[in-house]
Amino acid sequence: MKAAHGRVVALHYTLTDDEGLLLDSSRGHEPLVYLHGYGNIIRGLETALEGCEAGFLSTVKVAPADGYGAFNPEAVFEVPRGQFPPEEDIQVGMEVRGENEHGLMAFRVVAVNDRGVVLDGNHPMAGKNLNFDVEVLGVRDATAQELSHGHVHAHGHDH
Repeated sequence: MKAAHGRVVALHYTLTDDEGLLLDSSRGHEPLVYLHGYGNIIRGLETALEGCEAGFLSTVKVAPADGYGAFNPEAVFEVPRGQFPPEEDIQVGMEVRGENEHGLMAFRVVAVNDRGVVLDGNHPMAGKNLNFDVEVLGVRDATAQELSHGHVHAHGHDH
């Protein structure tokens, strides 16, 4: 059976950047199981897996446009320290949440100085090429419930 819209795909992957730095992996854990064609994984990887069958092994390079997008320098900005509770110990690398015209957003703290806190609203992998080593373990038809909900249901999962 081939990966196609409305089928459930199970795979193992290892994700690295162009320098070979390990970013993520399912190896040693449960495989990634997703509903193909529903945007549950990044577009570039889903497109590369279209038509694949169990046993497919490949390295897939996903450009930023088909991954987490280009790095947007306008998404990096400074806010006054007074916008945070005075008792909060703001540290570089922390994730903070805030609201803007698009709703609730997550930001990474990239710098703290006397004036304020520099936040980055880009996805941590924005602007990066993503290199996936993938192994397709299986492909099956989705259940009617999975199709109606638009995602895979793990054993015991119910809405």
